[in-house]
Amino acid sequence: MTVQAIGVSKWFGQKVALSEVTVTFEPGVTGLLGPNGAGKTTLLRVLTGLQVPSQGEVRVLGVDPRADRSIYAKIAMVPEDESVYPDLTARRFVELEAALSAVDDPAASARIALETVELTDVADRRMGGFSKGMRQRAKVASALASDPEVLVLDEPLNGADPVQRAQLIELFVRLGAEGRIVIVSSHVLAEVERMTHRVVAMVDGRLAATGDLASLRAAMTDKPRQVHIRTRLPRLLGAAVVGIEGVHGIAIGDGLLEVSTTDPVELARGLPIVARTEGVTILEIAPVDESMESVFRYLVGAGR
Repeated sequence: MTVQAIGVSKWFGQKVALSEVTVTFEPGVTGLLGPNGAGKTTLLRVLTGLQVPSQGEVRVLGVDPRADRSIYAKIAMVPEDESVYPDLTARRFVELEAALSAVDDPAASARIALETVELTDVADRRMGGFSKGMRQRAKVASALASDPEVLVLDEPLNGADPVQRAQLIELFVRLGAEGRIVIVSSHVLAEVERMTHRVVAMVDGRLAATGDLASLRAAMTDKPRQVHIRTRLPRLLGAAVVGIEGVHGIAIGDGLLEVSTTDPVELARGLPIVARTEGVTILEIAPVDESMESVFRYLVGAGR
């Protein structure tokens, strides 16, 4: 069970939005990352059949969504733009989506979906009075009303407050754990990192990298890694650390030693030895560039 883009390109006149993208999304949550204009939304619209690729093929659960319309019953998308009717209540909005998806009992499906996103208490209020975060949750509920196997989410956390964000992140993780294919497009990297370590990064309409966070970071062998070491004697330790193989730079702060190394394994081996030799106590060691933010910034730089 997969969603695939195979050599997909998409252009609008002279503008190339996607260029030869080949990628596979599997069950679980996958983060689709990229700056504005990277082609994320275009890729999502092509994958869901909303736009026809100019070149290449799309397969959703093994079929072309443009050729086999029955697959739409198994796909749901939450678009980034405001796609709600302000005069409708949340309940009616979700019921209409369920009815359009031809579910057996739209009212029951809507009730379950609203419970899932925790909007039951305001389900009979008009959405024109909702905050943006509440409208986002209503859109997610409408997508869940058809119980889709593939859930595509374009910037779903926009406008949500911290509590709502945490609830939605927990929900997406749970949906992925149930075996659904959940694709989350976002530029908020720390939040994607809370959902999944499986990422697809795009830059300028091209695929920059795919994989989990650890493998992407490990592949960047030409980029030195930064490590923070907290100690009461940073200068003494720094003088000793420069002799460890792979270390090619240090910065000293108040109780902090920042080490730049191309060989973190050798640093891990040598650090305890030099600390013991110099009589220095290490209080904390932490990599400062293992986050998805650092990986993505590197990929964006490499793609230019």
